[in-house]
Amino acid sequence: MISFNVPPVAGKELIYLEEAIRSKKICGDGAFTKRCSRWLEEQTGSERVLLTTSCTHATELAAILADIKPGDEVIMPSYTFVSTADAFVLRGAKAVFVDIRPDTMNIDETLIEDAVTERTKAIVPVHYAGVSCEMDTICDIAKRHNLYVIEDAAQGVMATYKGRPLGTIGDYGCYSFHETKNLSMGEGGALLIKDKANILRAEIVREKGTNRSQFFRGEIDKYTWMDAGSSYLPSELNAAYLWAQLEDAQKIYDDRMRSWNLYYEQLKPLADEGRIELPVIPEGCVHNAHMFYIKTKDLKERTDLIFYLKGKQINSVFHYIPLHSSPAGKKLGVFHGEDKYTTRESERLLRLPMYYGLGKENIECVTESIKNFYKGL
Repeated sequence: MISFNVPPVAGKELIYLEEAIRSKKICGDGAFTKRCSRWLEEQTGSERVLLTTSCTHATELAAILADIKPGDEVIMPSYTFVSTADAFVLRGAKAVFVDIRPDTMNIDETLIEDAVTERTKAIVPVHYAGVSCEMDTICDIAKRHNLYVIEDAAQGVMATYKGRPLGTIGDYGCYSFHETKNLSMGEGGALLIKDKANILRAEIVREKGTNRSQFFRGEIDKYTWMDAGSSYLPSELNAAYLWAQLEDAQKIYDDRMRSWNLYYEQLKPLADEGRIELPVIPEGCVHNAHMFYIKTKDLKERTDLIFYLKGKQINSVFHYIPLHSSPAGKKLGVFHGEDKYTTRESERLLRLPMYYGLGKENIECVTESIKNFYKGL
């Protein structure tokens, strides 16, 4: 069976896990957390990067820092993971869903401004498959309407928009290091902070609402409860695993790019014949090979292809069910405008196996199977 995903293992994970255990400090913000944060800050140019227990929690932290309150509205795509909306509806806000672009599956930047009302507080662009949203347009809208931009860059680590790392363009950026991501710590994430003025409060909220981080830096002689907060610190064991990945991040990136490019090369003839559609990478966007997907003619064809590939011992999967069509989405959100592409394109998209170490032989097995499926139609 060719799995859809295999969590990455760079090679030194067990060594660093043992090192963390022997250090007798396995709670948060130890040596490995600091190494990971420093690496991410250097790579992205962020003023501060805080590791979190998940990307969901990074987004929740961003929602708190943006002072999202009951009655606020937050604009986002419906084609996204539930965490994008959860972080804001937990604060009492309404999710306002906007249609996507069919080329990138990202939020359609030309439809955002019409969804802005006096209650709008933030825009949440989701960089699907590590391909950037049209951030210049989005940031211009946000600036004119005095809105926060909180990037859901869960899939965007090591991807860029016009030379700028995803997650660093808006006010806050949220990364995921889940086991399905390019770089992993099992469960984990990070919050990227653009403005120095927001760092102290972010540290306080992340540390149960206390100024404990300042205390450990020797900036104060004791710490106390300063604000409403929660515990968003990952264990040193998770950070140790992640550090092994970050050390080999370029090697992992290069391997995934080779796989992505081989998929594209092998399947382009089918796309040229009009049988399938391949991912689109707009000018100015550099992706990270997080995902390789194809689009079939319709839902039935996709379902048939999934079962055909399963019969060939290949695990391919669809992705999100649009949030606005879910029970919670109907209750906690609203779709603004026409659903022209969100549902239709979501029913056509099929994700192919993609992971570090996938290899040429497996990719050729997948692509040959897809070609044979279409020969039989």
